[in-house]
Amino acid sequence: MKTGENREVGFIAKVGIAYEVLRWEEKALTDAAKELGLDVNLLHIHSLQLIVGHSSLSGLSNIDVDIVLQRAISHTTALNATLALESIGLRTINTSNATAIAMNKLWTASILAKVGIKIPRTVIAFSEDSCYKSAQLLGYPVVVKPIDGSWGRLIAMARDDEELRSLLEHRTYIPNPTMKVHMLQEYVKKPGRDIRIFIVGDETPAAIYRVSNHWITNTARGGKAVTAKIDAELNELALKTARLIGIEIAGIDIFEDPARGYIVNEINAVPEFKNTVVATGVQLHRKIMEYVRNQVRK
Repeated sequence: MKTGENREVGFIAKVGIAYEVLRWEEKALTDAAKELGLDVNLLHIHSLQLIVGHSSLSGLSNIDVDIVLQRAISHTTALNATLALESIGLRTINTSNATAIAMNKLWTASILAKVGIKIPRTVIAFSEDSCYKSAQLLGYPVVVKPIDGSWGRLIAMARDDEELRSLLEHRTYIPNPTMKVHMLQEYVKKPGRDIRIFIVGDETPAAIYRVSNHWITNTARGGKAVTAKIDAELNELALKTARLIGIEIAGIDIFEDPARGYIVNEINAVPEFKNTVVATGVQLHRKIMEYVRNQVRK
């Protein structure tokens, strides 16, 4: 059902789950959708022909859903598939705009910084010389990361000019042009953990500490998920961050700085949540599909 169409009494929502690989999360979401009485349609993105806009080809589309939950692993695939789906009037969660902002760490940071939300002190540099000067501004050690990425990949720490030189040399040989945009951040002395808090609409149903002896705490890199308490400040910060980005379902990563308190680090628009469900017992897959169902009803 496209935007603006009327819904008949007793209509059963047709929910599409767009995916690349059926992970635990996508299977759990599918099961939750069926339990809620939704007509779920698994949309394998690599098998689809995504028609752009309303044209003579529209009648040939094999997508018959009212709403789509985007679960692509690749940021690029998620964004572009969402753009195509939106072009034919499909409501997609998350929207392309929110996805684009969340997948770009610089875009996210700039929006949050403008309104005074605390982020790691950050400098953007476009040359090797500027990187050294940026590191001097921040003070070593510095964290160097791509502006687009997840799972802690291609993030590295430099403790002096020589280590920074080695990092930049490696980045030079990576053909992706985004790797020529160097994001340097302060090293936040977090207490052996960070916080991943989940957003589902206007709620924060669960949060975990990602605990590790290594400074990179992502569970994909070996971090252990432990239930985290969501206090009023953390709840307000997460919801405000989500509203600013316009994101509906997300995992927000937050640092605990000993001097400055909570600091927003990154936002994941297609978060994995198996470890959170196991650690907290909160059925995030059901909460997500309840939210999706309610969006169809509006």
